[in-house]
Amino acid sequence: MSQAHELRKFLAPEFIFGNGARQLAGQYARNLGARNVLVVTDPGVIAAGWVDDVLASLRRKRIQTTVFDEVTPNPRDHEVMAGAELYLQQGCNAIVAVGGGSPMDCAKGIGIVSSSRRHILDFEGVDNVITPPPPLFCIPTTAGSSADVSQFAIITDTTRKVKIAIISKAVVPDVALIDPETTTTMNPYITACTGIDALSHAFEAYVSNAQSAITDLHALEAVRLVSKHLIAATQRPTDPAIRAAMMQGSLYAGMAFSNASLGAVHAMAHSLGGFLDFPHGATNAILLPYVVEYNFEAAPGRYLALAQAMGITPTPGNEREELLQALFDMRQTAGFTDTLTTLGLDPRYIPQLAQNAMQDACIVTNPRPPTQEDIELIYERAI
Repeated sequence: MSQAHELRKFLAPEFIFGNGARQLAGQYARNLGARNVLVVTDPGVIAAGWVDDVLASLRRKRIQTTVFDEVTPNPRDHEVMAGAELYLQQGCNAIVAVGGGSPMDCAKGIGIVSSSRRHILDFEGVDNVITPPPPLFCIPTTAGSSADVSQFAIITDTTRKVKIAIISKAVVPDVALIDPETTTTMNPYITACTGIDALSHAFEAYVSNAQSAITDLHALEAVRLVSKHLIAATQRPTDPAIRAAMMQGSLYAGMAFSNASLGAVHAMAHSLGGFLDFPHGATNAILLPYVVEYNFEAAPGRYLALAQAMGITPTPGNEREELLQALFDMRQTAGFTDTLTTLGLDPRYIPQLAQNAMQDACIVTNPRPPTQEDIELIYERAI
């Protein structure tokens, strides 16, 4: 594990946090010289009304706008390419993403392609983006993905049926406008999925073999906030204080994992998303307890600290079981009852899924190095 005195680099965008932050889109875009903006979103976010607010803010500053809403969950390579083509056709010089992780990751990809004029799949891996993308402004509408503050972009390679990770400081947004009000239109199921996604980010960052004293602070505070407020957020979705706490937890989790990376939960979820198009937040929620069960022996002290951050004081000698039970109880109380079987997993795909997960960048920082057989067994436990 890393020590506080070791030389490390940390990345985070400029961010503005608070109700009404979305209304500042025009001001911040204008500050960075935007004249013609591509707004990247999806139909659900448009229907919720948040895109109209952002467009109005941009137009008040006399900024031209073009909307690209052809983004699906687990954004595809061809969606990125179509968005970049529209960006260039319209003569845009900046990008605003409004939505959850899918629109924000797609927007990051569009920026890479529009400046480099190369295919998005050319940039898989770490620090492969050389040409600076255009200014990017992110307005998250879920409290979970944290794409608004991370140096990750996850894109589906539709030919290989895998998700690729693009990890680079070039994809860190220039500005994140983090507005808790935008999360009030999430239904309880999406609230639970995205909230446990944030919890997964924090858990994996805290036990990552690339953790640091700084990422530890953010990860533990994220766990405290999400554990305390997730159930209430599913029950009182319009409560501004609860939504703000969940959004703050997502922010802290994002700052932790962006700088410490993740682990087997995300490697396995990316495999499910790329190969079978399973929803990312739901798969993270399903997999988290089983990966914790597998990893526990590699970092028992760290998992104990995570349990304490959740408000648990485990019985000595029974720490793993009580932490796992707390995670299962949280899921159930939040109304999340899915398994990989209910999502539609056919067990015959498990070897291929495990093979793909072993190639994912996130597997490198898992605290216990797994074999493909280990990953297959975890998938089987989650069926």
